[in-house]
Amino acid sequence: MSDLRSQEKTEPAGARSPAPLDCCGGLDNVDYSKMDFTLMEELLKYVDFRDSSFCIAIIAIIFNPLFWNVVARWEHRTRRLSRLFGSPQLGCYCLGLVIVLLNVYRSHSMTVAMKSQAKWDVMDRSEVFYTGGALMGLGTLLVVSSFLALGFTGTFLGDYFGILLEEKVTGFPFNVIENPMYWGSTANYLGLALIGASPVGLVLTAIVAVVYKVALRFEGPFTEQFYQERSQRRKQE
Repeated sequence: MSDLRSQEKTEPAGARSPAPLDCCGGLDNVDYSKMDFTLMEELLKYVDFRDSSFCIAIIAIIFNPLFWNVVARWEHRTRRLSRLFGSPQLGCYCLGLVIVLLNVYRSHSMTVAMKSQAKWDVMDRSEVFYTGGALMGLGTLLVVSSFLALGFTGTFLGDYFGILLEEKVTGFPFNVIENPMYWGSTANYLGLALIGASPVGLVLTAIVAVVYKVALRFEGPFTEQFYQERSQRRKQE
């Protein structure tokens, strides 16, 4: 690392360095009392946070990426699944099947929560319905095209089993959006919430997006490490 001290500029005695620019005076100067939260407050009136189906859906949303990240890292460290099933490929297929089943249950639990709670009249309109349908179409396109581009092992954590892609996938949909599988899934849930005019669906979709965002902060650097290590090994060879 370079010595940061060598980059400092010498200033005349008594001179003050200019204060960093702060747009709008910073968030400390925002008067939150003047912000209109009416729409948000109205939406939350339709959400029963103590409903058991809502709680089950949240548990499923949080559990899924936590499960596959913990298990995949455990496999990368110990190779237990590869030895248990006889090969990395078969171990990856079995883990992928479990992930699919968990995601099916998550979708089911979210649907149950949406149906068990009230609709919101503001959302129960034809334009909202068709917007939801368009989002589900877009989400399905992103998920399916991502799966076709990556293949089964590329989609379901094959790199943790030592099954690496020959080269980085840069075609559609990866040339349009990063992590299309995650954001396509999120778009599907948002579309479902809009179609059902479900406030609780919007809340659950927001939780899905946050959980995916957190998961990516752990998955991205870890996965990148695999390919960097392979590149270094190839250079040494």
